[in-house]
Amino acid sequence: MTPTPIPTTRITVLGAGFAGLSTVRALRRQDPHAEITLVAPRAELHYLPGIIWIPAGLRRREDLVVPLENFFRRQRVRHVAAEVTGLADGGRTVLTTAGPLANDGLVIATGGRFLKKLPGIEHAITPCEGIAAAERIRDRLRAMLGGTIAVGFAGNPKEPSAVRGGPMFEFLFGIDEQLRREGRRDRFELVFFNPSAEPGARLGPKAVQRLLGEMARRGVRTVLGHKMVRLEADQVVTEGEAFRADLILFMPGMTGNAWFDATELPRSPGGLLQADAQCRVPGFERVVVVGDSGSFPGPDWMPKQAHMADLQARAAATNLLADLAGRPSQATFPVELICIVDAIDHGTLIWRTERRQLMLPPSRLLHWAKRGFERHYLRQYR
Repeated sequence: MTPTPIPTTRITVLGAGFAGLSTVRALRRQDPHAEITLVAPRAELHYLPGIIWIPAGLRRREDLVVPLENFFRRQRVRHVAAEVTGLADGGRTVLTTAGPLANDGLVIATGGRFLKKLPGIEHAITPCEGIAAAERIRDRLRAMLGGTIAVGFAGNPKEPSAVRGGPMFEFLFGIDEQLRREGRRDRFELVFFNPSAEPGARLGPKAVQRLLGEMARRGVRTVLGHKMVRLEADQVVTEGEAFRADLILFMPGMTGNAWFDATELPRSPGGLLQADAQCRVPGFERVVVVGDSGSFPGPDWMPKQAHMADLQARAAATNLLADLAGRPSQATFPVELICIVDAIDHGTLIWRTERRQLMLPPSRLLHWAKRGFERHYLRQYR
């Protein structure tokens, strides 16, 4: 039986990151008349892919924080400055620090949070926590006269896709290149550590070998295949080895937002929101999830990156609008990993789909392509 169409289309989008903003654009392209409300603490987009350039001075905070007032005005979006605390009425009411908000359709795009269970993790800087973390790395590097810099990441053992390792390779290679430019590389030891013997396997086997080969070429020591035990103020301890570290950069695995715990939303074993191939949340009518918040069916190398969020946003918007109008829709998204692993003045392209894999050798052109993409991507929000 065809569902009864809903006369009004009040759509609430939770989150002002890549996933939320991409969904807003997709919704507005398909429905010029929908009433869209976006909930986020600030009307700002923080372009986190650019934080890899902060330590070397190629980017500043003001380059990466984009005010969204103009974008919201153009897209006719109402912004509610608040944090989400829960849901009620099967998702039809969003509970926030600014009060309850009713909706006819809901988009959950509040990202994820990092697992901070490793003992001593407070001794490490987690780069992707934001711009402030990258600024701390910049300031620490400036103050250091020498020593050992340890760079590593880990995953969520219950959620294979909930890992963000790409930026750590970029910080590692970027710091190496920066120290060489400054004529200080011989005063530092760089160590890359990971509990897997093949770190970055989600990028593909060829990419792993290329990245490890690049580390060897640059004189980066590797500590691989040993489970993490703890971090200390001046060392990293694994089950196989402990080594000194004067600066530790560590990216743990990801899990779901804390506010998910205050709902009955279905969760994956790793703590993310369960989603089907159409980005719908099972058991919740007219509720979709996009980006890092969701656990989607597909290969275990499915990336957590802005490009993937863009692809999911299109499918989620199409299906949500169809559900609101009482139309059938089974739009899905392709699984595609694409990134340029940058090292300040050159980059390596990695592209992977379920059928193909491509890796281009390092070049200055790819570095400038990454910078050009940033400029193009942010223009739509300025």
